[in-house]
Amino acid sequence: MKRVKAKGPRKRKEALHRINRHIRVDPIRLVGDGEPQIVPLSEALKMAVDAELDLVEISPNAKPPVCKILDYNKFLYEQKKKQKELKSKQQKVVVKEIRFGPNTDDHDVEFKRKHAEKFLQEGNKVRAYVFFRGRTIVHKERGELLLLQFAEKLQDVAKLEQMPKMEGKKMIIMLAPKK
Repeated sequence: MKRVKAKGPRKRKEALHRINRHIRVDPIRLVGDGEPQIVPLSEALKMAVDAELDLVEISPNAKPPVCKILDYNKFLYEQKKKQKELKSKQQKVVVKEIRFGPNTDDHDVEFKRKHAEKFLQEGNKVRAYVFFRGRTIVHKERGELLLLQFAEKLQDVAKLEQMPKMEGKKMIIMLAPKK
């Protein structure tokens, strides 16, 4: 009879915490309902078996390591739930871009201002820039004036994070929403 070799590396599921018989350090600090107490590992394991729960090493780097008697699967579920909740509360910063030419008309600037205002009210940052093509690069002061006027029109809903600065063929400003 031939042995069939499994293809690919075997994936071992690594436990996040040491539980029950995988805990090696003796004695341990047992925390839970009462105040923390230092007990031998064998006694803590016996207490966990009696309660039909798991002995979980919560803080392995402490001297002595901190363990708790609890339902391990429920503990993992609660931790995942907390992480998911924290992740949902994080704010994702979105940067919206608005592009101008150095010869952009007042009506077009006003139209783009309304869009920028909407973006800022939604809590997004706005990156406005003037793109210089060809010979228009000689009119940098026009682009700078346009961006400063644009920022001034939005001063009631936005604060200027970055003054106009050249990056290649673009002159850029950053606007952040006022709190």
